[in-house]
Amino acid sequence: MSVVIPAVNWSAIGAELILSLTAMVLLILVVLAKQGAKGAVPYLSLAGVVGALIFCFSLWGKSEYAFNRMVVVDNYSLFFKIIFLITTALTILMSIRYLRQEGFEHGEYYILILFAAVGMMFMASATDLIIVFLGLETFSLSIYVLAGFFRTQPKSNESSLKYFLLGAFSTGFLLYGIALIYGATGTTNLKGIYEFVRQIQLLTDPLLLMGMGLLIVGFGFKVASVPFHMWTPDVYEGAPTSITAFMSVGPKAAGFAAFLRVFLYALSSLQTDWVWILWVLAVLTMTLGNVVAIAQKNIKRMLAYSSIAHAGYILVAMVAASELGTASVLYYILAYAFMNLGAFGVVILYGRKGEENIQISDYSGMASKYPLLAAAMAIFMFSLAGIPPTAGFVGKFYIFSAAVKAGYIHLAIIGVLNSALSVYFYFRVTVMMYMRSPEKELTKLETSPAMVIALIIAVFGTLQMGITPSHYLNLARQSLLALM
Repeated sequence: MSVVIPAVNWSAIGAELILSLTAMVLLILVVLAKQGAKGAVPYLSLAGVVGALIFCFSLWGKSEYAFNRMVVVDNYSLFFKIIFLITTALTILMSIRYLRQEGFEHGEYYILILFAAVGMMFMASATDLIIVFLGLETFSLSIYVLAGFFRTQPKSNESSLKYFLLGAFSTGFLLYGIALIYGATGTTNLKGIYEFVRQIQLLTDPLLLMGMGLLIVGFGFKVASVPFHMWTPDVYEGAPTSITAFMSVGPKAAGFAAFLRVFLYALSSLQTDWVWILWVLAVLTMTLGNVVAIAQKNIKRMLAYSSIAHAGYILVAMVAASELGTASVLYYILAYAFMNLGAFGVVILYGRKGEENIQISDYSGMASKYPLLAAAMAIFMFSLAGIPPTAGFVGKFYIFSAAVKAGYIHLAIIGVLNSALSVYFYFRVTVMMYMRSPEKELTKLETSPAMVIALIIAVFGTLQMGITPSHYLNLARQSLLALM
């Protein structure tokens, strides 16, 4: 009796394999190597990320399924994987000096970041709800630990516990939604769900309706949309600042990657049923995020509520559900990665051990002592506010244009008003830096080459995407051909 071993398309998960192997090798290195050799861990992890990034670029233009059509490599998944890898690389660069300064220079930190990136990439390439769940759990478990990595600090412990408890609760909603959709359609494969749902004239199956609603809850938690945002400000404030930066971009992008593939492909025939739900969520998310951000005095909490508001902007594009709307989601998430990671990078560099300088008032007079750092922060604040010629302005322009063209004029107006409202709290930081006198003595900053490189990349990305946006939008449009 002969046993036939099916062929496996390993290249479909090649980037994930590179990161996983890198993380496992580093895990052995951390356990067995001498203390001096452990200092190479961040640089070796960065090398693994660069290798995975090169591999992703080499696959651009391909469209292949693997593992019984549960995973796909296409331009859509590759676009998001590139975002995750850029986010991971910038986070590693920003963490080297920060961990050394705080006295938590442990190799396990970088290993967990790599495994988190692996989970995010699986979510982007998943064409089956089971793989979506496995990817979500892989990165969530890593970030639960990373949020509490400063284990001697009560706020860090509180951050980890809150994120774990609420994350586990939201995962239950997502898994129950998957179970109900499987019960209604008989499959967890997105193509199978699409074929089944396309034959339905009216949504009358309560299992499918409830499953769709529970999926919105599960994804809503990961992207921090209202009313599933409660964890965000406390977790962002308590987590190590480098992990806050990572969390503000990576999980949000992974959540939207799966959100878009499930709703704009598998459940696209039911758009009239779910679009009004996302319309309401978009309005609530934008409005609450911006209004509450105004009252914040802590810059990490302000950026947390800002992150909530930006999730609302992306939901506006999902409501439009057009080619321009979906392309603007991809463009905006990439732009958001540069400007938000850059803002947190400035927060990290400006802080010192025992003096984090995370109150907005701490930035008073910063430009007089550190003009280049203040200029970088101003660029990131302008971009988050949507001021030209930055990437944030172009991203919002594409999103609101897509909403208008799709007929959601009132939603676009609400979005523009919210964006105008956000100018207040972003400009408040800039006013503090340039128009106020220092409230305390500003000592010399301890910079590092890695941190400087990270900030230069973030500034370049923020300005480049704003000045020459057409190239990036065309890449986003190419990515959508696989999704549509």
